[in-house]
Amino acid sequence: MKKIKKKNKGKAKKIIISLVISMFLIVGFLFYGPWHGFRDFWITTAMTTLSHQYLATWLYSDKTINKVLEGNKIIEPGENSDIDMIDIVSEKGNDIVYKDEYDKQVLEHEEGEIYKYFKVEGYNFDAYMAVIYDPSKVSVVHTKYLGYDGQYLVDMAKENDAVVAINGGGFLDQDGEGSGGQPVGIVIQDGKIINGTSNNSGVIGFTNDNKLYLGYISAKEAINMGIRDAVEFGPFLIVNGISANIKGNGGYGIHPRSAIGQRQDGIVLFLVIDGRRADSLGASMASVLEIMEKYGAYNAANLDGGNSSVLVINNKIVNRPIDWYQREQTRKIATGFIVKK
Repeated sequence: MKKIKKKNKGKAKKIIISLVISMFLIVGFLFYGPWHGFRDFWITTAMTTLSHQYLATWLYSDKTINKVLEGNKIIEPGENSDIDMIDIVSEKGNDIVYKDEYDKQVLEHEEGEIYKYFKVEGYNFDAYMAVIYDPSKVSVVHTKYLGYDGQYLVDMAKENDAVVAINGGGFLDQDGEGSGGQPVGIVIQDGKIINGTSNNSGVIGFTNDNKLYLGYISAKEAINMGIRDAVEFGPFLIVNGISANIKGNGGYGIHPRSAIGQRQDGIVLFLVIDGRRADSLGASMASVLEIMEKYGAYNAANLDGGNSSVLVINNKIVNRPIDWYQREQTRKIATGFIVKK
């Protein structure tokens, strides 16, 4: 019996050693093997965070990181929105001819309905789309503690009597510990400049004619051309129907995402994608672009992502924001887009 026990222990030890060796071989292959897909997603995902870049810099040289970032990036369409190409339609007739299933999903709604939302199917992540039929109802909201503390989007929505809300632009976030109180980039609300310092990311705003404008302009230029509500962020994914050129994985890795768009008929699209979960890791910019294309966006831009990505419907968060520590919670933020009743 003693010999059998020793034999079994020896076998178990060999199995454990084999498993450990196999694990190291697999990890080594993923991070340093001839196929660079995993390596590129790892580096671009880490380097597009403010507080977790060490996940890339510990493993790779600056030369490798720079080479990966150069080969995986988004080249924007390179023009500003032509708002004359947007023709807002107040109501569709009964005899609608749908282009495809996605067009039908957007256009099929009750008369007088301000919005509807649904889960986007067909992807390996959880994605939610809110469709707003009256773009005049969309405006920018900012934290009431501007300059020193942010607010949760659900609270901003409640205080502004909003039926739909999505997070907006970025904010100062040193080491991932920012309070959300100081927005980064231009913020315009109701025709007034709230923050006029540009971050060179591009203005995302609505004109007095309720058309979504994307462009590289100053706050003063935005006011002069009649932009009533805006934040600054990016990249721009679709401008005047022309999609961005995505090299490799786009250079932004896989994260929770938020995006805003408008179709040529004036309908506004809010998109939020969950990430950082085993069943929903997040999305690349290529996936965000693909969804916006499917649902007919003529102009579309990326909004702040990560743990800031949140969609609020009737004072409830409908997605599942997860932070880096796997806690199911969102962050205090500086700005958002809301849809008023």
